[in-house]
Amino acid sequence: MNKALSRNEASRAGRVQIVRSPGGVLAWLVEDYAVPLVALDFSFRGGAAQDPAGKPGVATMLAGLLDEGAGPYDANAFHEALDEEAVHLGFGADRDHIAGHFQTLTRNADRAFELLRLALNEAHLEQGAIDRVRAQLTAGLKREAKDPDSVAGRLFRETAYAGHPYGAPTRGAIESLPSITREDLVAARVAQFARDGLVVAAVGAIDARELATRLDAVFGALPAKGMLKDVAPATMQGVGRRIVSEIDVPQSTIRFGRPALEKDDPDYMASVVVMHILGGGAFTARLFREVREKRGLAYSAYAGLQNYDRAAMLAGSTSTKNERAAESLAVIEEQIRDLSAHGPTQEELDKAKKFLIGSYDLRFDTSTKIAANLAHLQREGRAPSYLDERNRMIANVTMEDAKRAAQRVLGDGALLVTVAGRPADMA
Repeated sequence: MNKALSRNEASRAGRVQIVRSPGGVLAWLVEDYAVPLVALDFSFRGGAAQDPAGKPGVATMLAGLLDEGAGPYDANAFHEALDEEAVHLGFGADRDHIAGHFQTLTRNADRAFELLRLALNEAHLEQGAIDRVRAQLTAGLKREAKDPDSVAGRLFRETAYAGHPYGAPTRGAIESLPSITREDLVAARVAQFARDGLVVAAVGAIDARELATRLDAVFGALPAKGMLKDVAPATMQGVGRRIVSEIDVPQSTIRFGRPALEKDDPDYMASVVVMHILGGGAFTARLFREVREKRGLAYSAYAGLQNYDRAAMLAGSTSTKNERAAESLAVIEEQIRDLSAHGPTQEELDKAKKFLIGSYDLRFDTSTKIAANLAHLQREGRAPSYLDERNRMIANVTMEDAKRAAQRVLGDGALLVTVAGRPADMA
């Protein structure tokens, strides 16, 4: 286990160094020399929300092309160079960011960081690679068209955020991917790969001086400011609706949700505790207990909070036999209404707080996890002190806080529900 941010230490936050390179690139650093590795997690503000209208999938396609040839290397040579130096490098896009993760042995650091620099600054974006990545995305979307979980999820998102960039598919649509051009990809890179939207976290066998030099070498030549379009706050729509997409499969997948609290809301941490009680990843969660254990309706049922830069929602899911879909949804709705009206029991509150506090350490047991979490906190606008404050905030949630948060988040229990399958007796 990586002990760089173990809870056994007096302060996790105390291990985090704020490093600013001579060129002004900012990063959070945790030094750890237990193994000769360096891990980076980084992101640029933008992501799929910046995709041009009618062309969803640009950010995802761009992320998929960054290691498909760069600088003096074609696609095959670039991947061979990564393999030769045992460099782990990957990119991806979500709603609000294009992100990357990077890991190298310290003995290979010079060439590894150079490969990272090339991917970010000199990726070829050649037509052959574009066509190859487009074909991969299209094949995945064709498979998903017959997958009830994917269909229910897409229907939920399109309904919840209709007319907003968050309602568009992150990985594109079969009908729109052919229209994405190299010019679209180049424009996205120019707009998003800038230092003002950059977040970097580094963990491992590297000191502040060396990291500062590496930061300027990799990111220093990028534009100072991006050219992002404004993304309006998204208000979740469709609450109270049930929408069914028929697919000839023996099980139905149910997606459900409603608006939730933003992360800067005073009741946010109490809502985290409440949502763990409702549908968190533990056997004591109400949905697991009522849907699976007591009635055997489904293998799992969960609900949690999803927060984007411009929206927040409660989102949950379960899969069950078609003939029991209506019953499963009724149980879920009953539990949501009960928790809203009466709040949790003291036992539920105590167990949820204990679990959330005790499991936090698992987010910091490897260098890559630490880097990912440090980058995530930066994107949320947190200070390093949050690493120490988080568990104290969980511990300080009172029954009064939990009841208030339950009422605010769960309200009257009305949900947007999307179902994919052939559910019986569900309108």
